[in-house]
Amino acid sequence: MRKLVRALQTLFSRKRLTGERIFLRPPKRRDSKKWQHLRSISKEFLIPWEPSWDKYSCSRKTFFRQLKNSSISANLDQAYSFYIFKNSDNTLIGGVNVGNVRRGASQCAALGYWIGKPYAEKGYMMEALNILIPSLFVDLRFNRIEAATLPENIPSRKLLEKVGFTEEGLLREYLNINGKWRDHIIYGLL
Repeated sequence: MRKLVRALQTLFSRKRLTGERIFLRPPKRRDSKKWQHLRSISKEFLIPWEPSWDKYSCSRKTFFRQLKNSSISANLDQAYSFYIFKNSDNTLIGGVNVGNVRRGASQCAALGYWIGKPYAEKGYMMEALNILIPSLFVDLRFNRIEAATLPENIPSRKLLEKVGFTEEGLLREYLNINGKWRDHIIYGLL
């Protein structure tokens, strides 16, 4: 089983997933400036939905720390990160993270995503999830994918429902978002 998981990890970490308008791939060193720029111009847009930001949140050092952690996590089959780019000009527009990977009897992972403010509500994230999710089930052999969102994040809730997730319940004080423990709605996809 370990050999199979390692083979799948290697395949998946090098894979580029392409759609009509976008493609997804794991982050690379050369993405640093694009990531810093997009996160900086989207800061106010993203703050209500993410853990607390500090003055270093968009720094080069933070990017490279995340890149290193992403690589280590993928090699350990714990998490996988992808950036979303426009096909037309390779513009970075957002990211998707597949984390909290649980193997054995569970074969489950948690999905998280973000999109830069200029690209929000234009269908890019729906396209990204429609490209990525089949690969998670086939290539990484998950049986279940979970996603949690704040109850008031209506665009995220609608997105999850459009790509096939089912609302399953409320998780009280589930994640610390913008400095406060917040309830989340949990969604699942089998």
